[in-house]
Amino acid sequence: MKKVFKNILIASSLAMTVGATNAYAAESLDDLLKQVKQDRISEAKINKKREAEFKSEQADKQALLNKAKAELKEEQARQKRLQDQFASNVDLIAAKQKELADKQGTLGEMVGVVRRASNDAIGSITASLISAEHKGRTELLKKLSESKALPTTKDLEELWIALQTEMTESGKVSKFDAKVTELDGKTNQKSITRVGSFNLLGDGRYLMYNPNTGVIEPLGRPAEGRFSNTISNIQNAQPGQMVPLFVDPTKGGLLRLKTREKTLEQHYQAGGTVGYIITGVLIIGLLIALERLIVLGGMGAAIRKQLKDTSKLGENPLGRVLKVYQENKETDVENLELKLDEAILRETPRIERGIGLIKILASIAPLLGLLGTVTGMIGTFQQITLFGTGDPKVMAGNISLALVTTALGLIAALPLIFVHSIVSSRSKSIVHVLDEQSVGIIAAHAEKEKH
Repeated sequence: MKKVFKNILIASSLAMTVGATNAYAAESLDDLLKQVKQDRISEAKINKKREAEFKSEQADKQALLNKAKAELKEEQARQKRLQDQFASNVDLIAAKQKELADKQGTLGEMVGVVRRASNDAIGSITASLISAEHKGRTELLKKLSESKALPTTKDLEELWIALQTEMTESGKVSKFDAKVTELDGKTNQKSITRVGSFNLLGDGRYLMYNPNTGVIEPLGRPAEGRFSNTISNIQNAQPGQMVPLFVDPTKGGLLRLKTREKTLEQHYQAGGTVGYIITGVLIIGLLIALERLIVLGGMGAAIRKQLKDTSKLGENPLGRVLKVYQENKETDVENLELKLDEAILRETPRIERGIGLIKILASIAPLLGLLGTVTGMIGTFQQITLFGTGDPKVMAGNISLALVTTALGLIAALPLIFVHSIVSSRSKSIVHVLDEQSVGIIAAHAEKEKH
């Protein structure tokens, strides 16, 4: 068994030697043995050199380890000193804070009071119209509002001056020059009149101050005439002169709301198609009434002229009735009465033409308004069905239609009823004159027949 194992080891060694030395070949077995011995000696030298290098590196690593341990020990000692110093500083700070609190006494409350007052002042001064003229007044206030130190006498005086300036300027009317940013984006230098802390005026209009951007700008739409008509009074006033002026205590908030209100034209446009139809009915009725007033006025003037001179018959209702009498003087009273009634009946349609149509239009106008109301409410309920009631703006258009058309119908009906009454009374007065003259003619003719 040992012999077999030995043969295997020899074969393996030979195979490894042959594999490792396949770069060269020996001529004989002696040369091969000699070459193997030389390789073994070379390998032993290499291993010895490696062992020497390893021992040298081991010494270096040990030196580095010793150095790191020394540094760790120094840092631990330093950490201990810093911890002791930190604990000492904490105690010292606590002692100093207690000493400061004892020395400040009630003055410590002043810090909170000054910070609170500065914060309040910053908000009011930043949004104030006075800042449009006096800029940069909030720098010190911001510093005081953020400071935790006890304010100095100078700081308190500056705070006092800032508050006093706001109070004093709010009671003055001042003029100054500043840049005004127009609605088209252009900037122009303008002369501006400041009325306390209420209004900014310039070029006959109200101006607004934007505290976020520091820009002076006009209203989106000019104010109503009754508000803007008084602006020129104060701009041209002499010192000490008292003039009326509309002021806005909300520093422009009410003016902005007024400019956002719908104009009459916008309210009218909200009526939609029904509103236009009602307007057409009103215009037609007024035109008919105007034509009737002109015609009846001419008839009335001609009849009055005819009453003054019955000898010369003219082309007017009374003249034509009198002409019938002139043509039938020889007839009896009954026939004459019938002839005159017939003549008056012929004149009546001409006199009363169009009056009934005005009355019909006056009745139709409110009915059209009611139609618009019903249409608007139907649209409103459809919007509620589709979108719910979460957003009132969705329903606003149909509600406007419902309300505006009703108003337009009533507005159209009132003048139509009024002019119908006037035209109707004019026509009745003319017919009354014709009846009166007819009755007089018949009475005179009857008297003549008796004699």
